Amino acid sequence: MEIKLYKSPWRAVKLLLGSGAFVAAGVWLLQQPDTSRLMAWACVGFFGLGIPVGIFQLLDRRPQIIINEVGIFDRTTYKGFINWDIIQDAYLMEVHGQKILCLVVPQEFEPSRTQGAVAQSMAQLAKSLGFQELNIPLGMIQINEVRFTQFLLAMTQVERPDRANLLAQYNA
Repeated sequence: MEIKLYKSPWRAVKLLLGSGAFVAAGVWLLQQPDTSRLMAWACVGFFGLGIPVGIFQLLDRRPQIIINEVGIFDRTTYKGFINWDIIQDAYLMEVHGQKILCLVVPQEFEPSRTQGAVAQSMAQLAKSLGFQELNIPLGMIQINEVRFTQFLLAMTQVERPDRANLLAQYNA
């Protein structure tokens, strides 16, 4: 048994509408003779990038997060499943209203240990800001973040045979 969490299409629609509004404002500014053309083009260019991103988010129907008896997989964070046995703790952080789930793992399992000096210094910077190396963004998923964090912590505390029961309870 596994749980699959998908991106919320409404968040993608909000991104499309917001980007479209700012692109329209930039186009309107281009038509005004007394405004800076550089600022108007910057507005169109920057917020115009949100349109293809929003379309991709809207049409991408792959699961964002997969949870099963082995571990948790997040499409944006890690290339494979993060095993329950290596997760020591989990906590929520918030940045500009976006919730991020931070997973504490032993140092030997941190992704930066196999990467270069730049990746290791970026990992140290993230840690100094209160994050971890394995962070799961929950902003695009419509979910109760506190309940989800409690569920993940419970999954790390039980043995493998009991994880199927927890998965079934969370799904109910």
